[in-house]
Amino acid sequence: MNCYLTMMSEPVREHRGVIDKYIGDAIMAYWGAPFIDEGDQARLACLAAADMVQRVPTLRQELPELLGVRVIPAECDIRIGIATGEVLAGSIGSELMMSFTVMGDTVNLASRLEAVNKVYGCRILISQATAAALGNALELREIDYLAVVGQSVPQAVFEVMAKRGELTEQQEMLRSHYRDGLAAYRDCRWDKAESHFREALKVSPEDGPSLLLLQRIDQFRSSPPPADWDGSWQMEHK
Repeated sequence: MNCYLTMMSEPVREHRGVIDKYIGDAIMAYWGAPFIDEGDQARLACLAAADMVQRVPTLRQELPELLGVRVIPAECDIRIGIATGEVLAGSIGSELMMSFTVMGDTVNLASRLEAVNKVYGCRILISQATAAALGNALELREIDYLAVVGQSVPQAVFEVMAKRGELTEQQEMLRSHYRDGLAAYRDCRWDKAESHFREALKVSPEDGPSLLLLQRIDQFRSSPPPADWDGSWQMEHK
């Protein structure tokens, strides 16, 4: 565990983030004033996340030796959620112990997005505000128009696919097919949407978002959304 936390903490520090705390195998970190200028916060957080994902193959290679086993029973992977917005920052605690931390809806949203990765089969999901503040430092794919648990207003959610200039031809094709499928899906053109998502799966057969939206299309064919549907999806579980 210490080796894993060390390996995954290094990108946070390298990109000037502050590690708030460790929660089991989770790392909570933030980028904000007075440590980072507002214009750099989203970019540095997403670059750190991309670097963390790039370290997963090394972690998988070293883990059996660290644990003293030949084969890891379950494949090791990571999930990351990033949100941008106002937070309550300060020393929180009791008269016996205080710690400087961040709290609020933005923190909760980041936590929800981390969990939503499991539903969509992604590794890094970021909020609409993060994507807007990011600039062009990373390659994104819009995944869905989503309201997470605890929030009633949906927002666009994006996947960080790669750093700028590092997107493979396969990833570019996947993003293009998925983008077209998502547009058709939101217009309730189920056959067209299905066709594009299946093209995406030809490029990446295990693409989680494409597989998930194909399941939704089957549901909507038998039980169509209301006429004023805005293309959003409400998450019911954390």
